[in-house]
Amino acid sequence: MEERHEWEDIGQKIYSLAGKLFPINRSITGNGVRETLALIKEIFPGLMIHEIPSGTEVFDWTVPKEWNVRDAYIECPDGRRIAEFKKNNLHLVGYSVPTDKSMTLEELQAHLHSLPEKPEAIPYVTSYYEERFGFCLAHSERAKLQDGNYRVFIDSELTDGSLAYGEIIIPGESRREIFWSSYICHPSMANNELSGPCLAAYLAKWIAGSPCRFTHRVIFVPETIGAIAYLSRNIEAMKENVTAGFNLSCIGDRGHFSYIASRYGNTLADKAAKSVLRFLDPEYVSYSFLYRGSDERQYNAPGVDLPVCCLTRTKFGRYPEYHTSEDDMNFITPEALGGAFALCREIAESLDANRRYRVKILCEPQMSQRGLYPTMSKRGAAWQTRSMMNFIAYCDGTNDLFDISGIIGEPATRLADYAEVLSDAGLIEEAEESE
Repeated sequence: MEERHEWEDIGQKIYSLAGKLFPINRSITGNGVRETLALIKEIFPGLMIHEIPSGTEVFDWTVPKEWNVRDAYIECPDGRRIAEFKKNNLHLVGYSVPTDKSMTLEELQAHLHSLPEKPEAIPYVTSYYEERFGFCLAHSERAKLQDGNYRVFIDSELTDGSLAYGEIIIPGESRREIFWSSYICHPSMANNELSGPCLAAYLAKWIAGSPCRFTHRVIFVPETIGAIAYLSRNIEAMKENVTAGFNLSCIGDRGHFSYIASRYGNTLADKAAKSVLRFLDPEYVSYSFLYRGSDERQYNAPGVDLPVCCLTRTKFGRYPEYHTSEDDMNFITPEALGGAFALCREIAESLDANRRYRVKILCEPQMSQRGLYPTMSKRGAAWQTRSMMNFIAYCDGTNDLFDISGIIGEPATRLADYAEVLSDAGLIEEAEESE
């Protein structure tokens, strides 16, 4: 019960950070990204903020111009303003070019976006790599527009600037790394994507306060271009050192957890995620890499080949509020965010404890002479011993804790406790350095 309260407390802190970040206009570049990183840095002062200049080639891509907005709106024939950026930044299509012109309703319609199937929601639309302008609004409002001349006003700028991202490196006993990634480019949507980076900030804070076997690398990047840019700078070190990695996205809603596999689904990250989810949320949903959609695309790309899977609750694109104004602060909960923190913490602890063990004797050990067998036979008394014996049965030097967990149905962290007891009793030994 204590741990549950602890998770709820951390969930409330994660939720509060999301609330502070929610109004900020974020995109793949711009001052909103810097403001977001500055608030994350208040949670984790060791956050390093880097910037890559516009025009920099990053593999097959080029860092775009920096986009910033001061104001935008549509003025109706009667003088009313609609689709006001200052009231909701989703009203403006991302990367809209500066515009100040009069248009007929027919001309304006080509620049409007709405969702007939969700008439009260504002959709999220971007145009990063093709210069255009546009507005998003509720379909119910769009349907009421009358013929006449409309003024379109967008006070934005596209300039040679930079792409900003954040990075945290938490040294462990080993150079081998656990990698955590989330993205910071979506404006005013709580689940996608404030749940991921806000969780990652507090996860990093917890990791930094705990002795770690592995080094942890935590990054906050704009989706796609940011991950590509980060890899262009760090790929060699990551290919050498990353043992397991997790992309965090859409992880604060009320749904069951979801897991999206790495390209072949056979990495240590996949094993760890599935092992922990099996016990923490038996109803979790599993997807193959064919259903990817976030930055796991880049980390698993041929030639990159990092052992990274994706952790979500309701998967991106699978909930009706996705990429709309209905993905608001009411759509995520402190309880769900606390549960996501618990998941990531359990994964980190399981990876830290993971080893391969080899039994040191032949045939079954005599547990009673080591004080590991109950002296009185009664119902349920031998359960733990039976579990230990099952564990020993698979300590042949080839299975790690995740393998054995899958076979005997015990959490890897519990098996780590067994391993400590059995090692102290001289029954097993570590088979190899299991990093």
